[in-house]
Amino acid sequence: MAIPVIDFSKLDGEERAKTMAQIANGCEEWGFFQLVNHGIPEELLERVKKVCSDCYQLEREEGFKNSMPVKKLNDLVEANSNENLENLDWEDVFALQDDNEWPSQPLEFKETMAEYRCELKKLAEKVMEVMDENLGLHKGYIKKAFNGEDQAFFGTKVSHYPPCPHPELLNGLRAHTDAGGVILLFQDDKVKGLQILKDGEWIDVQPLPNAIVINTGDQIEVLSNGRYKSVWHRILVTPDGNRRSIASFYNPSLKATIAPAPELMKPVKEEVPQAYPKFVFGDYMSVYAKQKFLPKEPRFHAVGAM
Repeated sequence: MAIPVIDFSKLDGEERAKTMAQIANGCEEWGFFQLVNHGIPEELLERVKKVCSDCYQLEREEGFKNSMPVKKLNDLVEANSNENLENLDWEDVFALQDDNEWPSQPLEFKETMAEYRCELKKLAEKVMEVMDENLGLHKGYIKKAFNGEDQAFFGTKVSHYPPCPHPELLNGLRAHTDAGGVILLFQDDKVKGLQILKDGEWIDVQPLPNAIVINTGDQIEVLSNGRYKSVWHRILVTPDGNRRSIASFYNPSLKATIAPAPELMKPVKEEVPQAYPKFVFGDYMSVYAKQKFLPKEPRFHAVGAM
């Protein structure tokens, strides 16, 4: 079983209807799908791979060797304990936003990643327009909902999952759903590790050179009134490869009000509560920060009660 792979270039040709249906299936049945021929130049993607790998070696690798996960794992092994490190991730990570400090090495890093983020943001907005159409919403509905009275948030997380001597004792990243809107992942094309939970079974998201993996977050689940569910996923570590993972998040602004689109609301009896409440995204993030690795339904209840 493999997650859907969709040729995004066919949206503009004779196979548009078929491609729209494939994306609808990816959103409704999987919550994850891979886009190929997505319009981002391969030459740029090759540069992104290089600058992120070089950045890890130049600025991050030594720091990771002295990090909390490495110390905790060493302590556990030395103690000859049967425990697992359930509350820890074997991950080196930093964030790129419009207003934070970026790594200075290698010299091409800032220019390359700024260009990449610009391309990814445009792709995210195209994907959201496809979702609008498939859900029967007017063009630009999701983007407008995410902006609210402000600007939607677009952030990028650059992660590495270095070789782990005891991969059976912890995860690279614990199982979770994503809090936000649309997530665009440029994953390692050699070192696998990403898995999604599908029908009670963990399945691999197969590495595919220069594909972009799309998944839907909790806010798309709410806006779609449950048609497009956010999906549990995790990263496993390996004893030999250093997995690179570059995830970009198109999220609502913190002030945006999120609720199911009125067009997608089913009539309900007054005594039956709505499945999804109306809330401010910043309030949801406050709940999510404490409950990221816990079941998502209580998060919706908690924020609805605020």
